[in-house]
Amino acid sequence: MQTAKTSSHRRYITGIDGLRTLAVLGVIAYHLLPAALPGGFLGVPIFFGLTGYLVTDSFLNLINKGTSLAVNHFYKRRIQRLYPALVAMLALTSTYITLFARNLLVGLRGTIVTNLLYVYNWFEINHGQSYFDRFNGESPFTHLWTLSIEGQFYLFWPFIIWGLVKLFKRRSRVAGALMVGAVISALLMAVLFKDANQVNRVYYGTDTRAFSILMGAALAAVWPANHLNANLHAAGRRLLNWVGGISLLVMFILYWVMTGTSIFTYRGGMFLFSIFATAMIAVIVHPGASWNKWLTNPVFNWVGKRSYGIYLYQFPVMIFYEQRVVNIAQHTVLNALAELVLILLLAELSYRFIEQPIAHGRLTSWWATVRAPKTWRQYPREVITSTVLVFASLITMVGYAQATPRKKPPVDAVTKHIKAAGKQTDKKNREVAAQKGAFDASAKATAQTNQKANKQLSDQQKKLAKAFDLQPATMLSAQHISLTAVGDSVLVDNADSLQQVFGHAYVDAKVGRQVWEAPSVIQSLKKRHLLASTVLINLGTNSPLTQTQIDAVLKAVGPKRKVFWVNTMVPTKTWQNQVNDLIALNAKRSKQVYLVDWYGASHNQPSWFGPDHVHPNPQGSVAYTRLVTNTVVQKSISPKK
Repeated sequence: MQTAKTSSHRRYITGIDGLRTLAVLGVIAYHLLPAALPGGFLGVPIFFGLTGYLVTDSFLNLINKGTSLAVNHFYKRRIQRLYPALVAMLALTSTYITLFARNLLVGLRGTIVTNLLYVYNWFEINHGQSYFDRFNGESPFTHLWTLSIEGQFYLFWPFIIWGLVKLFKRRSRVAGALMVGAVISALLMAVLFKDANQVNRVYYGTDTRAFSILMGAALAAVWPANHLNANLHAAGRRLLNWVGGISLLVMFILYWVMTGTSIFTYRGGMFLFSIFATAMIAVIVHPGASWNKWLTNPVFNWVGKRSYGIYLYQFPVMIFYEQRVVNIAQHTVLNALAELVLILLLAELSYRFIEQPIAHGRLTSWWATVRAPKTWRQYPREVITSTVLVFASLITMVGYAQATPRKKPPVDAVTKHIKAAGKQTDKKNREVAAQKGAFDASAKATAQTNQKANKQLSDQQKKLAKAFDLQPATMLSAQHISLTAVGDSVLVDNADSLQQVFGHAYVDAKVGRQVWEAPSVIQSLKKRHLLASTVLINLGTNSPLTQTQIDAVLKAVGPKRKVFWVNTMVPTKTWQNQVNDLIALNAKRSKQVYLVDWYGASHNQPSWFGPDHVHPNPQGSVAYTRLVTNTVVQKSISPKK
């Protein structure tokens, strides 16, 4: 029995490593270069589909032979394969947090406990931030939600598949039942999805993500690896190869066009991707197709075998690296390569020092070696690994004791300051909104001499002009302009200054806001008659932009209003230059859009920013307001022709 299983396994394992490589590299590329591969997060359904297929195929083989499922042995193998590397990653990452990134201690207790119990995905639903929020207090553990879903699958699946076989008898009926479950899971995702600002429930939920696993399991019921005919005729081989090619092509297209915040992703898109991923698995495991051979090479084999470690260490490396290296945006590719090298290095160390020794049952001998100092010179790997992990465990205990509970997503000091500043903006907004008709008129800046304008300014306005280093004529013109501003935390930080300078300024800004939220916000402002003829947009800090998203914002604003779009100064993120290039392109080709070049004004002014290098301090806020005011007034007096 073992020989047959091993033979079947060896027929397609190299091709499976190739598919794992495509999946894990897609996920990493999404985080390292999100503007280049917006759908890279779709690598996860591939992992889920492979898990469902491989585990179910193994169990069904045992059931068909009338042998025991050996559940205890299955659990032991899963624990040996997955748990030690996870524990090591938790300990090492927690050690780094305790020593060098103490701002991430919040919620550490819950993170460690729920990961050890494989329920971290449900913890993230209630306590974590969005998987797609790459800016505000991002956790180095967020990606581990997938391991919890797989852990839950391993725990219950032996009994579920046994029950399905007993109930339905025939494999085709078992597959049908599993596909019904997959459809129900996909429908749950579609129904529970509310909007792109609330994706945690559907993205992390076991029930809403089960369809990928269930598809793989259904495939195993009707496509058993041990019973596939390797001696296909030419037409059959060509058909399988074409199915594989089309499936892979569609998967790559979806990698490029789908995003983690689009409605389509959660209402059919991810389900569609899983269908093609399952078809790709079917082709790879068939010995008569050529894709197993085509996806087999030393690089894919190496990455595939280390894909677990690569997945484990991707987030810690990226987040810790981005905390230390400020100029990532200026050298995007070089920094991405540096992070990738670090991830691969840690994955290799995990594979050689933890995963392989324990997976091959050497845990007992390992412990015996550690307990016998006389043998240490003969087994340096075991001694080094044990020493590092003991040290990391002790530091982790210190961090665990010092950590505070996380009742809400983590909030850093900068974000706390921004939220406090937002209260003043809300008060001013209520006053502005009460001024009926203030935004209905199309107020325009007027060209005046500074001497004449200075006579028309009040004493308070003169003080403001001096505080923000504005010419009297510019200050007077700004007082005649009605402005509506929509943006993220950078705008929240500067809202009070803008509302002092402009005569009527309504600011709708929110920490963590993404560009895809803007159209609905703008439509709401329009319905309440709060959308002025001059609109300021400050979005692009928190994620890459797409032309489709910009078009949606402009469509919501309407063609008769001027749009002043502030570009980004976010040197710690890879998407800064992509965002700025796209904003500049739209300003160049559209008569409606004007560029407010905050990056150009501030990128050589580190004294303008707080410790995160993104949010302006008081000095930077003055510079931001001066830039916006000068740009808006100048372009209002001399619009594009």
